This record gives sequence, C-alpha cells and structure tokens, in this order.
Amino acid sequence: MPQSVPSPTRRVARILRTSLFAQVACALVLGVLVGKLWPDTATAFQPLGDGFVRLIKAVIAPLVFCVVVVGIAKAGDLKAFGRIGLKALIWFEVASTAALLLGLVAANVVGPGSGMNVDPSQLDTSAVDQKTEGGALPSTTEFVLGALPQSFVGAFAENSLLQVLVLACLVGAALLHLGHTRVPAILPAIEQAQEVVFAVVGFVMRLAPLAVFGAMVHLVGNYGLGVIRTYAKLIILCYAVAALFLVLLAVALKSLTGLSLWKFVRYTREEMLLALGTASSESVMPRMMQKLRQAGCRDDAVGLVLPTGYSFNLDGASIYLSIGTVFIAQAVGVDLSVGQQITVVLVLMLTSKGMAGVPGSAFLALSATAASLGVIPAGAVALLLGVDRIMDSMRVATNLLGNCVAVFAVSRWEGALDAVRAKEVLDGEIAFVPEADDEVTAVQVGKKPAAEVG
Repeated sequence: MPQSVPSPTRRVARILRTSLFAQVACALVLGVLVGKLWPDTATAFQPLGDGFVRLIKAVIAPLVFCVVVVGIAKAGDLKAFGRIGLKALIWFEVASTAALLLGLVAANVVGPGSGMNVDPSQLDTSAVDQKTEGGALPSTTEFVLGALPQSFVGAFAENSLLQVLVLACLVGAALLHLGHTRVPAILPAIEQAQEVVFAVVGFVMRLAPLAVFGAMVHLVGNYGLGVIRTYAKLIILCYAVAALFLVLLAVALKSLTGLSLWKFVRYTREEMLLALGTASSESVMPRMMQKLRQAGCRDDAVGLVLPTGYSFNLDGASIYLSIGTVFIAQAVGVDLSVGQQITVVLVLMLTSKGMAGVPGSAFLALSATAASLGVIPAGAVALLLGVDRIMDSMRVATNLLGNCVAVFAVSRWEGALDAVRAKEVLDGEIAFVPEADDEVTAVQVGKKPAAEVG
C-alpha cells in the first residue's frame, strides 16, 4: 500500500515541534504583534527574555573554563596557546579599527545628522544618566587589572570572562606541567563537568522561544515603530555599513579559509535568530562554541578566541560609535576636522575595548569621545536615546559574526582548523548534534554523531 502523505497541518506541527529555528521565528513574529497591539503588556513580558539571558550567563563562565583547560591540556603545547591569543588580539584590533574607519567614512559621505539643527541645551540628559547608571568606562590600567582575578571563586561569581580565561590558562598550564601521571583524575573530571554544562545549556535552550517572545513584546511595546521613521536615515546607514562590513568579512574568510560566511550563517541560523530576538550575543555563546568545535576548529582556539572576542572585538559597536559620533556633531552643527576625526578613531579604539558588561557603555563611550574633542556638548548623546535599542540587532549580529570569523581565521593561521571537516559541516554533509544529546539525536536522524564523523 502507498504510504500516506502527512497533511500540511501535520507537517507544520512537526516542524514547529522539532525545529528551534521555526519556534524562535514564530515567537519573534508573535512578540512583534503583541507588542504592537497591546503595548501596555511590555513590562509584564520582559522577565521572559531577561530570565533566559540570566540562565545562559550562569553557565558561560564554567563552560569557558572547562573548554579552555581541556583544550590546553589536550593540545599539549602552551606556546601554541600563547600564539593563538596573540594572533587573536592582532585580528581583533585590525577588524575593529576597520569597522571604525568604515563607519566614519560612511557618516561623512551620507551625513545622517545634517540639517537637524538641534539645540543641545534643550535636550534632557537625565535619561542618559539613568541609562549609564552613573558609571564610567574603565581606564586602560583598570581594564588590565580587572582582567586579573582576586579570587578563584570571585571570578565565577562575578561572571568575569577575562578573569575566568586567566584562571583557565593557569590551570591548563599547571596540568601540562604536572603531567597526566601525577594528576590522572583531574582532566577527566573537567571533561565530565563540561558535558554536564552542555546538558544544562540544552535544557535552557528549550526556553529560547519564550525568551524571544518576551524580548520582542518589550521592545515594540516600549519603543514602538515610530522611532524608525524619525531616525530612518541613521538606522539605514548603520545597517548598510554593517552589511558592507560583513561582506568584507566574508571575503576575508573565503580568502583565508575557503569557507563561505553565508553557509556559516545558514548553519547557525537558530543561534543568530535567538541572538537577534534577545538582543544578546551572550545568550548563544555556549551553542556557538559547540558549533565551531564541530565545524573543525580546535578546542583551544574556540575556547580562547570566542570569549576574548566578546570583550575585544565589538565590530558592530565600533560601527555604531563612529557613525553616532559624527551624527551627533552634524545634528548640533559642529563640523569636525580631519584631525578631530582621527582623534575620534583613536579614542574609540581604546574606549570600545572596555565596553563589555558596562551598563550604557555606548553612551559612556560617546560621552568620552565628545569630551576628548571638546567641541561636541556631552549632553548631545541624548539624541541617540530613542534609537539605541533599534541598533541592538545590528550590533549583536555584527559582533557575533565578527567573533566567529575570527575563530576560523585564527584557527587557520595557527593550523588549528580542519578545513575539510569545516566544509562538510557547512555544506550540510555532517549534521550538527548538540554535545549533550549526541547519541540520542544520532539515532533519530540516522547519522553518526558529528563528533565521531571523519
């Protein structure tokens, strides 16, 4: 007898039941509709997104620690790990500087703030103080000292990724120094802890659609869609420059590794959509680490480059800051000279490195830049309050893809990339299997677990 063809309703139901991408996409659309139709519910649904991000952040520090320690111990070469770190920092500086220059040139050509003729004395700067919570960006010395842990437990309790990375490097180096014969049980224990953390990530990821729904209701309900019309020129420019920067990244990735950025986006579409929906790249860091590892990048490269990029490689934020500075100057009628614009780049090269984890960091960086120039009223940064949240999607997507490209590029540079396997994974020849569920999923899809293929 011929097999019965499932009805369209059953096919849709099966896709919604099995595809995280479909679930998150539906949640995003529903969130926009609810936020538009019932904006008063924005505050009520906000805890859904915030709660999900908090749960993910709770496992990031132990996950990074385990991956880095295991990566160093298995690689067996601490010098190689040091080279990876140095090459990553070089890549980050080049990429973020290119993003700053690209944004600066585009803002000068398009002039998003020209003709606004804003009187800065009429702006309410109290909202900026509320946004930044009275904080300040750390100085270079404070930033370096802040990366050094005062206590082993404190680094995890404060969720400081740089401090956790330092501790992980020290523990990994200690394991190499002592050798597996003197501490035979430590490395297997850390590997088992890593598996537990990945299992927890798998549980939390099931809540992703709820998180996206809550975050989108909050965004649309609180900020509305009218702000897009008011700042249309600025928004379009920022997104266009980000798209151009991603094209340049795609060219760099193709020339260095032979890999396609578009295929990588398709491979990570669930994580990209989740990051966009929650406006947080941290919410997908654990899954991105899994996917990069299964796509042929060595553990030590993934464990060091990706988390470090969250503090040092904010390409999307760099684009926004450079365009935002010129926009503010144009809006209040200040004509920046070439020398002053070079100062903008130099100041932002420093301030953008201390932004991660600081409330209202974009406004603090813009205020610091305005103060260094001495010709832009610091209170003029209030002009960007209405549009800042709309820029989150651009910043998150560009930051995240920039960091992932850095992992591939540095891995290739260090010889820590299995290019053949990477192409097979991105081409869909090897299915991604969450590490906590590899055996079960492998049986379901009829394929070998990705960790065992090749």
